[in-house]
Amino acid sequence: MNRRSFAPHEQRFAPYLATLAPMVDDMDDSGFFAGGWWRMPAEPYNARVQEHVFTLAWFYANARPWNPYARNASLLGALDSALGHYLSLQHADGSFPEYSRDQHGLAPTGFGLGYLTKTLRILRSAGALPARRAQLTAALRTAMTWFLDPANGTVWQERLTWANQTASGLAGAAYALRLDPDPALAKGLREAFARIAATGLSPTGFFHEEGGHDMNYNFEVMLPEMADAYLRQPDRHLVGMAREFTGFLSYNLLREPDGAGYMVNVAPSTRTSTRWYDEVRPDPDRTALNWTFTRQVPLLSAFMTAREDLAEARAAWSASREPVTPLAKQDTSPRILTHGLYGERFPSRRERNAAIAGLPYLRSHDFVELRRDRGQDFLYVRKPGLYLGGYFGDRAARSRTGLTFLWHPEAGTIICGVNNNNHACWSTVFPGQKPDSDGPLPATYFRGAPGGAEWAGGRPPSTLGIRYGNANVTTDVLVSRETIQRTVKANAAATEQIPLILKPSDVLTFTDGTRAAFGATTTATADGLDLRRGRTTIRFRWSAALQATIAAGSLHYFRDATRQFHSLRIPHQGAFTIMITLS
Repeated sequence: MNRRSFAPHEQRFAPYLATLAPMVDDMDDSGFFAGGWWRMPAEPYNARVQEHVFTLAWFYANARPWNPYARNASLLGALDSALGHYLSLQHADGSFPEYSRDQHGLAPTGFGLGYLTKTLRILRSAGALPARRAQLTAALRTAMTWFLDPANGTVWQERLTWANQTASGLAGAAYALRLDPDPALAKGLREAFARIAATGLSPTGFFHEEGGHDMNYNFEVMLPEMADAYLRQPDRHLVGMAREFTGFLSYNLLREPDGAGYMVNVAPSTRTSTRWYDEVRPDPDRTALNWTFTRQVPLLSAFMTAREDLAEARAAWSASREPVTPLAKQDTSPRILTHGLYGERFPSRRERNAAIAGLPYLRSHDFVELRRDRGQDFLYVRKPGLYLGGYFGDRAARSRTGLTFLWHPEAGTIICGVNNNNHACWSTVFPGQKPDSDGPLPATYFRGAPGGAEWAGGRPPSTLGIRYGNANVTTDVLVSRETIQRTVKANAAATEQIPLILKPSDVLTFTDGTRAAFGATTTATADGLDLRRGRTTIRFRWSAALQATIAAGSLHYFRDATRQFHSLRIPHQGAFTIMITLS
């Protein structure tokens, strides 16, 4: 495979070219993609497994110097068979199954609308498989009728459960109705855009996923699906949703001053554990189609790759002599290819830098942002020497409550908790590795020390107090210009656990003189720890000399793995105070 023969914007097809033959070879005689290349369970009743019909159709119809499969009769036969199996799974009401043959599923129908429509468009352009095209046209109309019905409780709830899946169906319907206009369905789609804006978007700014927010599904699936829909059927509700979510995003992606990219405030995520976004994200980039909204929402450019940087990355890919590696099974998303159908309009470096300057915690050094929705609090505190995040109240799915991150304007992210992980959250941990963060932690906020005058919004106090806890532990936090004081009162012996994000160049010294080693485990009896990063020193001080341990974990951050998770653990008898000073 000659890398130089690929146009820059089509480099994303190269690993799929290397994977196409084994994917087709694994198909059985019925047309089922039996090899488990995409989605689980890899069972004949799972319609989502068949979404690679788009991939087969694209390679069949598009002649390129590097594509030996264009107009290949064997590939067309495999596509015909795959479509036959796919369409045989559709129920009479228009829905498709995923986890059992009799399921009428939201995701398989929603995403299927997009892949089947785009496959139909390719087949029409190629003049191929006229009988299947007629079947597809009828199947899409039936699926849209089911999907756009406001009385369909699988798709529509008062607050959507899986907003990205509902958005996918609207994107597919928008594309289908451009191919085959239908006034009644078009009216239903317009109403659906208004409905998803009302039911899919939290007042806090995120899109609903399993009872809360999820960074991966919000930023990498939901927003690109909205973009897909907007490119076919521009609708003001989609722009408004993109603007609201970008505002939420701007508090939760933590820019690293050294240019590595963004750390993710992932502890509140309910479903997946996306922990970072690199400064430059070459193909395949699941967020790429988000460029669609950057003109209407300029702040979104802060989270895109600059076009000059992407051009450099693609030039490097083209010049490489390394063979293109086939994709691993389950790592073959056809969405990567479908989102390459629309061209590109990435922001320039100048536009991106201007957007970055507009991030709330870079634009201002003194605010308290409290966003609330249905028992969940998202707290963001900016003071001159720090930026602190917290997630309090009801715990949704895999998220972790309590304090979630600590960032410094020169040192970057110092502390960042993880979701779905009891060893990597900022917590009070009881025997059996049971952290208070693995459960609900309602909070109250104060103007000054906890227990004084409460604060419920408005002008930020010079010092903010937070009190949160459960039946076993109460935690008081006091945040000022450069310090965070955290006081724990537990009903039994416990451990203070702090998820540090460290760099190899960091210098860590306990107050007894013990030097902690990066990537290893170090234990000392001390009353504090100094973390030196560049010109910044972060001082951790607790009330008495205790045996404390810094232990490296398996989690790394950024493509070059320049950061690594380390856990700072300090056992105590139930009463504990720590002061963190950033200077």
